Amino acid sequence: MIDNFLSWSHLESALAVTEALGVLAFTYSGLVVAARKGLDMVGMAMVAGITAFGGGTLRDILLDHRPFFWVEHRYWLWVLAALTLAFVLLLRNHGNLEQSTHAIQVSDALGLGLFAADGTQMALNQGEPAVVAVLMGMITAVFGGVLRDIVCNDIPSAFSDREAYALCALAGGWTLVGTLSLGLSPTSALILATAVTAGIRLLVVMTGFAMPKWERARRSAQP
Repeated sequence: MIDNFLSWSHLESALAVTEALGVLAFTYSGLVVAARKGLDMVGMAMVAGITAFGGGTLRDILLDHRPFFWVEHRYWLWVLAALTLAFVLLLRNHGNLEQSTHAIQVSDALGLGLFAADGTQMALNQGEPAVVAVLMGMITAVFGGVLRDIVCNDIPSAFSDREAYALCALAGGWTLVGTLSLGLSPTSALILATAVTAGIRLLVVMTGFAMPKWERARRSAQP
């Protein structure tokens, strides 16, 4: 019983760290996108919050988990405010920060991997079957970015960039499920799943891989 308690406590700590790193990565991603759009400080904070908390909030709704993770850990709201202020101050001294495409790609890939693993593990903890847990991981990882793009009046990149964004999250989720079934420790499985998702996403970006685009057939004009 003691061993089970220690194992569960270790898993809870690993999940907390994973969620924290995911929030930080997506907060930065949201701030950079908001800066590119020329939003003011309030707008930047809102976009960053939606990006960081959106996927986890939908996950909590679907899993009937109350309170939402950012309500339960209210310090994240203060962290968000502090990061926004620090970002604005840095932006004044380094005006080209919002143009750093490489930085946003890395932070986005890292956040994708962290949230895919975190969401999948949380669903497994609640007894959901593997396929549902993997979908929960994908939702956790992708939905914040979808909301970010909608708020910024863009077509969500997860649906339009053809860079297998959601498929990367699914790959990470199935990696977590597969490694757990092979007997790997939950913490190691979380790390491996995060690395797989982030690695595939960065590889896709670097190689320029794109999924086939659906071209709607055009009817020839009738004379």
